[in-house]
Amino acid sequence: MSKRHYPYGRQTIDQSDIDHVVRVLRSDYLTTGPAIETFEEDLCAYTGAGHAVAVSSGTAALHAAYHGAGLGPGDEVITSPLTFTSTANAALFLGATVRFVDVDAQTGLIDPAGIESAITKRTRLIVPVDYAGIPADYDRINAIAKQHGLAVIADGAHSLGASYHGRHVGVLADATATSFHPVKPITTAEGGAVLTNDNKIHQRAAAFRTHGITRDAKQFTKQNTGPWFYEMHELGYNYRLSDLHAALGISQIRKIDQFIARRRAIAGLYDQMLGGIDGLTVPARVEGVESGWHLYVIRVANATRRGAFFEKLKSLHVGVQVHYIPVYYHPYYQGLGYRKGLCPVAEDFYDRCVSLPIYPSLTDDDVACIADRVRQAAGASL
Repeated sequence: MSKRHYPYGRQTIDQSDIDHVVRVLRSDYLTTGPAIETFEEDLCAYTGAGHAVAVSSGTAALHAAYHGAGLGPGDEVITSPLTFTSTANAALFLGATVRFVDVDAQTGLIDPAGIESAITKRTRLIVPVDYAGIPADYDRINAIAKQHGLAVIADGAHSLGASYHGRHVGVLADATATSFHPVKPITTAEGGAVLTNDNKIHQRAAAFRTHGITRDAKQFTKQNTGPWFYEMHELGYNYRLSDLHAALGISQIRKIDQFIARRRAIAGLYDQMLGGIDGLTVPARVEGVESGWHLYVIRVANATRRGAFFEKLKSLHVGVQVHYIPVYYHPYYQGLGYRKGLCPVAEDFYDRCVSLPIYPSLTDDDVACIADRVRQAAGASL
């Protein structure tokens, strides 16, 4: 057997990407230049969002989006525990409290039925997580939010390029936070963006990424004393994305449809090759939803064998991963009073899940090789 190692995810970079970055290196601007506006315009053109705010990471995008929606001390956010810690951490940054709601057993997406019972008089935001690239049930979630006067901020770190009943991720919620980490649908190396049609969220998020400063004369509270003048209206952060990163993003977004198409083709091959293996479940499909397939997550029937299965795959040079340790399992959250048993479906999902390699540069032969190794690992350990 080939000893080639397959990581669970990796970037897809070609000469056109390199050329875009080199052009910026030779330009007058390395940061806070014209590439930022171009990248934001491209994001809007692709998703249909009215505004985009490019920032330095997916975490910064969540932080800025929450701030833009008015989250503050004493407020509560409802979200899923089956996510990276940033989804919850960004709420804590602003002094808010997180209420975790359990997930659907088949998809790992937040269960809308649990959202309603978690709402209190302090709830301000509902934050669905588009787990593995599958958009959450936004029709039901938005209806609940409207009924209770809440905002919906989508954690779309996995799902740029996915669609929900014919609509792109980026226009399904009041705002969407994306990530451009190297394993995501497109990459800027590090980076993220807030996508929104809400003018207030856009204005506040844009100022938040630049220290809370505005140069818009219409917003000044004092007399404009010259072209150098600016005012800081809120406490913000330096969450700016550089033009170098934006240049890579401009090149990458031109290829996003082919990237997503390839991810979907790989997922289809995995379904065919792995669907009949005893002891394994392939990912569920959701009617009306086209996943971006950021992750391909299989689950083992016997949770006690997941560790042995995982280790066997590693020994066969398959770079598997587990997504995710429930957020409230982490010691920091335990210190805040969260305890195991809070979301039993998410906990069971975590106990059984394994993420297989999926990225556009995998060939059909690569996928067949990985599937063969999965069969070997299942035969030896499940």
